[in-house]
Amino acid sequence: MTDTTAAPSATPKPDSTFKRILKGIALLRESNIGMFGAFLVTFWILVAILAPILPVQDPLAQNSLALLKGPLASLEDGSFYWLGTDDRGRDVLARLVWGSRLVLFWAGLATLVAYLVGMLLGVIAGYRGGWWDEGISFFGNVLLSFPIMVLYLVILTQFGPSSDFGRYLSETIGLSPIVVSGTIIIVAVTFGTAPQVARIVRGIVLDLKTRDYIAAAQVRGETPLYIMIVELLPNARGPLIVDACLRLGYVIITIALLGYLALGLPPPDPDWGKMIAEAQKSGSWGMNAMLWPALAISSLVLGLNLLADALREISLRD
Repeated sequence: MTDTTAAPSATPKPDSTFKRILKGIALLRESNIGMFGAFLVTFWILVAILAPILPVQDPLAQNSLALLKGPLASLEDGSFYWLGTDDRGRDVLARLVWGSRLVLFWAGLATLVAYLVGMLLGVIAGYRGGWWDEGISFFGNVLLSFPIMVLYLVILTQFGPSSDFGRYLSETIGLSPIVVSGTIIIVAVTFGTAPQVARIVRGIVLDLKTRDYIAAAQVRGETPLYIMIVELLPNARGPLIVDACLRLGYVIITIALLGYLALGLPPPDPDWGKMIAEAQKSGSWGMNAMLWPALAISSLVLGLNLLADALREISLRD
């Protein structure tokens, strides 16, 4: 006799997903550390979004009468600098505000691309197995065998804006230097991060594919692509959301370090890492101009780490 009982779907209904989100927010409010982390992250996101309407000066405007001024600097011409100026007389606060847009945009986009590639490779390796698993795992191990910063430096020096490939993109195709630099950073982060994400997803999928709802989907005749995208990946989202918060912090540090090494986003656009490198040339006189971008990087990464810890606690209680 044919069993006509419908197999339960692994994909949550919209109302149940909304309830889970509300429950997660309620649980997050019970964690002081999580709320502080969410506050720091939300603060910088709002700063980046509202940068065009915030009452700050032009981040590229230079004032030769206001070189390396300290916080609350006021000049006779009426200029006022809340956080002081850098070695070229540019407003540190304005450069922090506009720099947050570049950092969050390129770090977020690079992390998103790396996760999409990593999740795709991981779910294929875990579900299909066989030579798929061996090939993807071998390729990932080769990339992971390189020191991560060395890998970034090789990619950026060989394909960055100053390379032949970068000049081709700028001069022939017509891409702006910041787009070329940002794209190469995304490629570098993807090569460095996607294998790690794929390894996490592969381990989760190896456990999930033995569940009854996967067998039910196979009995229904669903394609492997449907099972991987609709049945497996949504059920692996919990650990991936926590890991994404942590890796976004790592990418922010990476972009800042590349900017410090003059391999990140090109001038004159403000970049937090580049701000530190420029102020460092002035020695102790540039301490104030170095302090604020360093605090900005630390606060944003700290917020992401605290938020990740809170989300991990919520996932364990849920």
